[in-house]
Amino acid sequence: MKSLVLDWFRRRFSDPNAITLFLLLVFGFLAIYLLGNVMAPLLVALVLAYLLEWPVQKLANLKMSRTLATVVVMLLFIGLCLMIMVFLLPTLWTQTSNLVKELPNMLDHVRSFVLELPDRYPSLVQPEQVKTLVDESQKTLITWAQTALGFTVGSLGNVVAILIYLILVPLLMFFLLKDKQSLVGGLQRFMPRNRKLAQQVWHEMNVQIVNYIRGKVLEIIVVGVASYITFAIFGLRYSVLLGLAVGLSVLIPYIGAVVVTIPVALVAAVQWGLDSTFIYLMVAYGVIQALDGNVLVPILFSEAVNLHPIFIILAVLFFGGIWGFWGVFFAIPLATLVKAVLNAWPIPEPEESGAGEAA
Repeated sequence: MKSLVLDWFRRRFSDPNAITLFLLLVFGFLAIYLLGNVMAPLLVALVLAYLLEWPVQKLANLKMSRTLATVVVMLLFIGLCLMIMVFLLPTLWTQTSNLVKELPNMLDHVRSFVLELPDRYPSLVQPEQVKTLVDESQKTLITWAQTALGFTVGSLGNVVAILIYLILVPLLMFFLLKDKQSLVGGLQRFMPRNRKLAQQVWHEMNVQIVNYIRGKVLEIIVVGVASYITFAIFGLRYSVLLGLAVGLSVLIPYIGAVVVTIPVALVAAVQWGLDSTFIYLMVAYGVIQALDGNVLVPILFSEAVNLHPIFIILAVLFFGGIWGFWGVFFAIPLATLVKAVLNAWPIPEPEESGAGEAA
């Protein structure tokens, strides 16, 4: 057994480029895993810098200095963020507050509906089943409420940290965009010489990450706006809040769409009951989800969707469990990274055991 393992290791790691790639991957994963909280502002700045690299590069191609192009793009980006905060945050705050106040009444409506099921459908639903369902749901809601309360209290204690992030992230973005070439060149000085495979994987992943971040932001905007317009046409309450929730749900492939359907259906059911308006709204909502999954996602992520849905869900669960939000956000690029490494890894040709005997 020992000789078998040593033979496998010798054959797979005989190439110095493969050893370099392996060590860089291990170092990168450990650094993010152990220093993820400390590196959070840098990760946010990197994501936003990737997003803004395209307009900066376009302005630079128009004979504008990269420093001036970075200043122009940063000012436009900050101005857009301030406009969103001024016009969108008050509405979101009002709708969130009203939803929290109305949530107990909404849950009472749902509870009453569920308790009436044995009387309406005695042959299908038993009272014991309903009682078990209600008890388990109440326990789950209490757990969620306690978690949300703890998160809120913890967040209040991080106000200073959030303010620091609001200063650090734009500064990091500015220098990452302005000094991109010098920073990349400086990092290459510390890289090992045998880095052919690492460079191959990096070039492939760099394109993937740029396209993924840009496409994901565009997907959030398109799905969120389409959902808001649909909800507003039907007159659904909390349309801005629910539209934003549907837009953000695309950050978690497959799972997010299932989870966000619950509040949409709950608000619609309490507002209209299970009548025709409720059915029409849910059909329209289902059409949006279907168009997102079958039209928008293949267009925006033509490379990433080559991954099987099972691998994407496993990537979300695995990387999300390790790195939290950033693991979920980058689940598809990380899964693509694994695929790129497997494709680039040198596969030794099988040894011809009989060649020596034949000679």
